[in-house]
Amino acid sequence: MFERRPLPHLTWFALAWMAALVGAVPAQAAPSYYLVTVYDGAGEMNVDFRYWTVDPRRGRTRVWPEIGLGYGVNSRWYTEVFVSYVGEHPERVRTESVNWQNDVLLTQGQYPFDLAMHSNLAWNKGPGSGRLLELGPVLQTEFGRTQLNTNLFWERSLQTERPTPTQLKYQWQVAQHWRPGVHPGWMGFGELGPWDDLSPRRQQSHRHGPMVKGSLSLGPREELRYHLGYLMGKAYGSKANMLTLRVQYVF
Repeated sequence: MFERRPLPHLTWFALAWMAALVGAVPAQAAPSYYLVTVYDGAGEMNVDFRYWTVDPRRGRTRVWPEIGLGYGVNSRWYTEVFVSYVGEHPERVRTESVNWQNDVLLTQGQYPFDLAMHSNLAWNKGPGSGRLLELGPVLQTEFGRTQLNTNLFWERSLQTERPTPTQLKYQWQVAQHWRPGVHPGWMGFGELGPWDDLSPRRQQSHRHGPMVKGSLSLGPREELRYHLGYLMGKAYGSKANMLTLRVQYVF
């Protein structure tokens, strides 16, 4: 049974920071890029920091830092609220969206794989304002010391004035359980265009590259988890490289 404890000072700081940033000037929406995974985290809370960049061959680099607070409601349901920012430099970013993420485990050990349903609802303002829904299955399995993740997401704008086609995206990762706290591998992201009429190959985006993930124990109930990847290829139709980083303080 999970024992409720007072929130650490770091958590109160994160909550105050998020509340202040929600009221900042918003910007046009863009989806966050980190690998969605499934696990039983009942009773766990975490302060979640994500940072990803797109470095196009032509044009300016864009950065997307994100900060959130997540909680494992029970052994099947993980929920998180996070704020996403965008800019051309880490010190010059503006609020992009407020997001509510929910991941629900549909299996719990009865099959040789784990299956979950992922959703993320984003509230955006300014140019391209409105709500954006991301929804789809998350699959994870293991072969010996190798872990395989495959995710398929549908992304749809909920605006009624200017409806746009539902987009189809994917994620995948192969990671090796090499040493405690260090699991290297390879990962990839892609956008395929409208889900019912995929874009021509030249207009699709596919990128992949090396990654490493792991965790560091900070105490009996505290842990620092990290995930870092560098992908090469195309992002939304243009040649670009991408850095993706996620760090979670779990308690």
